[in-house]
Amino acid sequence: MKKFKDLECILLVDDNELTNFVHTKIIQKSEIDTTVKDVTSVEDALNFLTQKGEFEDTAESPRPGIIFLDINMPGLTGWDFMERYKNIDSRLRAKVIVVMLTTSLNPDDRDRALLDGQIVDFLPKPLRTHMLDELVEKYFEPH
Repeated sequence: MKKFKDLECILLVDDNELTNFVHTKIIQKSEIDTTVKDVTSVEDALNFLTQKGEFEDTAESPRPGIIFLDINMPGLTGWDFMERYKNIDSRLRAKVIVVMLTTSLNPDDRDRALLDGQIVDFLPKPLRTHMLDELVEKYFEPH
């Protein structure tokens, strides 16, 4: 297993529990030593990052280095997440990269994501091991 600096956890934000399950398995099969946290709503993702609500006792839990974010979710969307994400304490965002992981084929979604200063990539579902490897090699140093 390869360990990377600032990649103790990967956060999956997708309303589909099966998608989160499949992506968790793909990450676990990779050669990357990290934990996976999955949530099914924007509210839960923000609460996890800010350690509020049901996550208020998670200060000792690994913090995410990568957030894989779906766009289309009921209620608050991936775009809503990004608006709120920009307003949380910068220490809670440090060393975190956000990747849109979506089924959207809309070129406007891709353009919007890549214009956002916090989103580093726009990738099609499902996540694949080589996609994860490329992101990790590009943004994280080996430990």
